[in-house]
Amino acid sequence: MKRSMLTFVLLCVVWLHVEAINVDIPQSTYEVARDRNTTIPCTFTTTVQPPKSGVITWSRRPTDSTDPNVPFETILTFYYPDNSYDLSAGFDPNRFSLNVDFLKGKADLLINFLKLEDSTTYECTAQIQRDTTGKNVDTANLVVLVAPSEPICKVEGKTEYGQNINLTCLSKEASPAPAYKWQSHDVQNNLRPLDPKSTVKGGVLSLFNISRDTSGFYICTSTNKVGTATCNMTVSIMPPSMNIGSTAGIIGGVAAFLILLVIVICCCCRYRKKKQEEGHQMGSLEEYKDKDPEGNDETRRPDGEESTRGYSDSRGPAERRDKYEDRSERNDDRHYDDRRSDYDDRRSDYDDRHYDDRRSDYDNRRRDYDDRRDFDDQRSDYSDRRDKYSDRNERYDDDRRYDDDRRYDDRRGQR
Repeated sequence: MKRSMLTFVLLCVVWLHVEAINVDIPQSTYEVARDRNTTIPCTFTTTVQPPKSGVITWSRRPTDSTDPNVPFETILTFYYPDNSYDLSAGFDPNRFSLNVDFLKGKADLLINFLKLEDSTTYECTAQIQRDTTGKNVDTANLVVLVAPSEPICKVEGKTEYGQNINLTCLSKEASPAPAYKWQSHDVQNNLRPLDPKSTVKGGVLSLFNISRDTSGFYICTSTNKVGTATCNMTVSIMPPSMNIGSTAGIIGGVAAFLILLVIVICCCCRYRKKKQEEGHQMGSLEEYKDKDPEGNDETRRPDGEESTRGYSDSRGPAERRDKYEDRSERNDDRHYDDRRSDYDDRRSDYDDRHYDDRRSDYDNRRRDYDDRRDFDDQRSDYSDRRDKYSDRNERYDDDRRYDDDRRYDDRRGQR
């Protein structure tokens, strides 16, 4: 009995002198909305009282890695009894800090203005001098809540009869990871169940052996505990020969052909119009010419009267001579007056109808007919011919008077 009591006392003494430490984070997961501030609490206990020295370390798993074997990166390290800590490079002192009371076993991590990349696993470690046994590490997950961003919807594959396609839906931002849901509407926008052959995995809706009935309106909904976002898309299934690329090529070719045809027609019309205008101009210029330039030196007589060139050289009475002279003078006057009147009428007609019209036409088309010198030269030629015609008439009158006087003298001599 005495021996048993002695053994129990010894065990109690040994147990009292066994040094042990325990580190604890109350929750395994903390969820906080983005841009908020949060605190991850950490407490520790030790049998060393009072502790003479110790070190508190906060670290976290890299946010770009999900491998549990990747080493944690240190955020900050606290030293007792100095009551100071070192912040590792890459961490903003305005966002990461420590609320610690070493003697009371308190070492809380403070994080301000939470970002999506702050969502990861955090670790609290306590090291107390002369307390080397026990649990000196504990971990917790921090989830920064972010509502899903508007998902991006697109089609992967050829939208032709008999093909297999995937409809994808993805929110670039969401924490926690969102759940995706697909809905389908027919071409009349009536809700319908998804094809039994289709599968949904994540945000991917797989459609197999698609047909005309697959065409319709599809809606994807991205949801997590913070919020919801949707995207929609129209899917049109066509025969292989009526795909969008070939249809667009055909339409483009037809449009190019029509444009070329219009250009050719416009050029032909313009060329034809130009030719007609040039022909009209040449026809107008011909009116300047005399209708019978070769006959200007011939003696014109009214109908029913003979020309003086065919008059007989036989002698006649004085009355016939007077009659001849009177008739010759009348014919000369009438012929000259008729020719002059005809010229004046034609000139007036040209001035009234053609010259003004041609001048207006020239003003309207001065870009096409910049050089008017040919017209002026032709007009000058016409004036020269008119002067020549006048000179020839005067010479003809002189010759005729001379012939008449000579025949008259011959007749007197015969008498």
